[in-house]
Amino acid sequence: MSGVLLVLLFVALIVIGIPIAFSIAIVALVGVMNVPYIPEITVPMKMFNGLNSFVLLAVPLFILAANLMNRGQISQKLIDFSIAIVGHIRGGLAHANILVSMIFAGVSGSSTADTAGVGKILIPNMMNTGYDRETAVGVTAASSTIGVIIPPSIPMIVYAGLTNAPIAALFVAGIVPGLLIGLGMMLVVYGLSFKRGYPKYKRTSLQQFGKIFVETVPALLTPVIIIGGIITGWYTATEAAAFACLYALIISMFVYRTLTLRDLPEVLIETLKLSSLSLFALAAASALGELLGYYRVATHAEQFFTTYITSQWVFMTIVIAFFLFVGTFMDAIPAMILFIPVLLPIALKLGIDSVLLGIVTVITLAMGLVTPPYGLCLLIASSIGELPIERSFRAVLPYLAVILSVLIFVAYFPEVSMLLPRLLSR
Repeated sequence: MSGVLLVLLFVALIVIGIPIAFSIAIVALVGVMNVPYIPEITVPMKMFNGLNSFVLLAVPLFILAANLMNRGQISQKLIDFSIAIVGHIRGGLAHANILVSMIFAGVSGSSTADTAGVGKILIPNMMNTGYDRETAVGVTAASSTIGVIIPPSIPMIVYAGLTNAPIAALFVAGIVPGLLIGLGMMLVVYGLSFKRGYPKYKRTSLQQFGKIFVETVPALLTPVIIIGGIITGWYTATEAAAFACLYALIISMFVYRTLTLRDLPEVLIETLKLSSLSLFALAAASALGELLGYYRVATHAEQFFTTYITSQWVFMTIVIAFFLFVGTFMDAIPAMILFIPVLLPIALKLGIDSVLLGIVTVITLAMGLVTPPYGLCLLIASSIGELPIERSFRAVLPYLAVILSVLIFVAYFPEVSMLLPRLLSR
């Protein structure tokens, strides 16, 4: 079967509603069955080998940590702390929504966990305190994309496993872009708040703030310990994820006493469900990689770029445009597994750092979390807010503009994200 027919098969499977992970697996199996020199057993073997990585063990562990924090109501503690900091500004609850996503990003590495955990609390609260439904859904969905940009980040872990890029450098490189995106979204909220008359909270007194801060310290220490340990080399990302699970369990059960043993089976089941989606897609994409190798896709792409593309700027523009398109119907993990092995050698030949390519890829694919038809964070937020997907998408457009602006800034001015990793590497 020719490559063109396989592409048509893939498109047809997506159109009729087959999940992306199964579509990739079916295309890989059908393609290998029609190649005379590759046995069918290669597909399950490649799927197994694709998951046989110590680094990838961090994926389910970070998801478990996020679920433990959500079930242990630690998200509520972070929300209260965020309101104490920015609640007195016009549109305070929306600002707190963004700030808590930035803090939560330092724990979970998962945008969907952020949307589900924070959204269940803040979307109803925002609507009850005077915000329109579109703003409540839009702010929650858009700000949750920061979860995969500010470290730790599950897509960054997968990227590091694919490219052998230093994961500590990737994590550090995501800090400045993540903060810029969060602050940019706050500026959008600030402008909308005056236009639409959104409410604000009474300024928190120093005594009240001190009390809230003391209560929140155990939760706030989580990202500090995780990221600090990885950056200093005390432990790997996988070990940090395991520690995050243990730490979240301890503070939920024994410090805040909001989690019981009866809650654990449901937390574990939810973790298995979310992890299996990502990891099966990753396994299927690994099998498809064998087929792409047979058709020499990487070689053809490299020949095209080396012949016609000689500028770093043009290459980065193509990468951004391509992943913006791919991210609308595919999750970040299978997208990276399918295309990063093709793009990385070209980027290195053009003198583009693998860490920079990783940051640009992750930010671009994060936008796919709030763009239909895939848009998983948008779907979760719109479901919580009971808002049609079309109106939800219109609500996130101003925040998408912020992400795109920061993305272009990072891509064309690498020092924005690369300065910290280079300083730490000295």
